[in-house]
Order: sequence, then structure tokens, then C-alpha cells
Amino acid sequence: MSLRKGLDRLAAFALLLAPPVLRVALALPFFRSALTKWEAPGVLSPAATYLFSDEFRLHLLGQAVPFPAPLMFAYIDGVLEILLPVLLLLGLATRISALGLLIMTGVIELVVPEAWATYHLPWAAMALALIALGAGPLSLDYLMTRRMGDSRPRSAS
Repeated sequence: MSLRKGLDRLAAFALLLAPPVLRVALALPFFRSALTKWEAPGVLSPAATYLFSDEFRLHLLGQAVPFPAPLMFAYIDGVLEILLPVLLLLGLATRISALGLLIMTGVIELVVPEAWATYHLPWAAMALALIALGAGPLSLDYLMTRRMGDSRPRSAS
């Protein structure tokens, strides 16, 4: 086998495995964070309400500004940290889910700017890779796209 064919096979294998690995790697930290935010379904934990009300600040233009509507943001954050990772793990609405987590990463960067290199940059890179690559063939997105493609009427030629 030539070097070129070997590299082509390696690339094909990476294209098969990279999207699901990226989906899991990006989903896990957000999902684990979500588990700390809920005391019961629909009931925020006291820690989550405290963090958004009293602890978290948005670092904007050199100022530390409290979250507007902190309970609303805590609920939105808690719901999205459950929903978007689950969608990613299933490979369903992958690009939209990755975009949502990229936006959340941007907001988290405004709250904890000193963690940009440790957490935020890798999360942003994974989200951007998923937006670019899509869910890959091991996903519900792929299965749905194939089904829709197979069910279209064939033109008479």
C-alpha cells in the first residue's frame, strides 16, 4: 500500500470517529455542570440560584456587572446544559446544538475570563469543529438525512 493510500484511509477513519468523539467531549462538561444546577426536575438547586444571583458577574469593558434577571438566566442555563448535550450525544441537530454551546462558552468566558485557555478555548474549538464537520455518519442526523434522501421520488430518466 502506498503512503498516499494509507493516509487516505487514516483520514477516512478519522472522519468516521472524530465527530462522535467531539460530540461526547463537548457534551460531558456541560451535562455534568447541569447536574449540579437542579435539585429536582424544574427546581433549581440553591447553589445555582446563589451563583447566578450573588456570585457570577459579567466582565464587560473592565467592569464586573451582575447578571440581569439572574433566576431566568439560571433556568435557561440549566435547561440548555441538559438539552444541548443530549442532542449532541444523539447526533441530532448537531450543528445547532454545537452553536448553542459555542454561544454559552462565550457567555461563560465573560463570567470566568481567566479560564479561556484551560476550558473555553478547547470547548470553542470542539464546537467549531462540529459546526464545520457536522455529526458524522454515526448519528441520528446522518440517518435522518439518508432516509429523507431515500424517500424522495426518483425522477424518470
